Amino acid sequence: MDKIWADFIAAESAKPYFAKLCEFIDAQRAQNEVYPPAPQVFAAFERVPYDSARVVILGQDPYHHPGAAHGLAFSVNPGVRIPPSLRNIFKELVTDLGCDMPKSGYLMPWADQGVMLFSAVLTVSAGVANSHRKQGWEIFTDAAIARLSQRELPLVFMLWGRAAQQKSALIHPRHLILTAPHPSPLARGGFFGCRHFSRANAFLKSTGQPPINWQISP
Repeated sequence: MDKIWADFIAAESAKPYFAKLCEFIDAQRAQNEVYPPAPQVFAAFERVPYDSARVVILGQDPYHHPGAAHGLAFSVNPGVRIPPSLRNIFKELVTDLGCDMPKSGYLMPWADQGVMLFSAVLTVSAGVANSHRKQGWEIFTDAAIARLSQRELPLVFMLWGRAAQQKSALIHPRHLILTAPHPSPLARGGFFGCRHFSRANAFLKSTGQPPINWQISP
């Protein structure tokens, strides 16, 4: 992990809310499986150095079924069936940029290009969606978004769904904020046609940054 993120996490972990959060997670791990595994909770911050971030995609909370979550929002481990929300994201990629439909839901190639994929809540108990909400993670991730907003070089923030869109107040207007309904099938449409991927690349190029290659190779 780069020094900026390491210092940020160290500062947050010294605050009272974070101690209570850790107590909660430890108690949950003693009773049940918690995803992602402990070493991968901060994977999004480990994979993308602060100064290398170009796009931020916010999720809600990790996948709560075995073997899927590995610390990057919307991404699943290699070999895991592509979840419905991610499949809809891929469908939009196909129509927006003409990408081939990916056969893997492993989004590490995006992270390696500076796409930060993290959720408002970074852990979840097995089989129970949203089970770690309102325990302190939202304070942490709000602080992370505010820290990213301090960047002088503009970023793209993709805010999908109402929970993510509430974070827009934390983001300086020099950054590009793209909003759309959540890609989940439960959101009853509205995500398709947002063209966020082409719009993100156009903005990056307009600010002198290379575009993202969104194609996930087989």
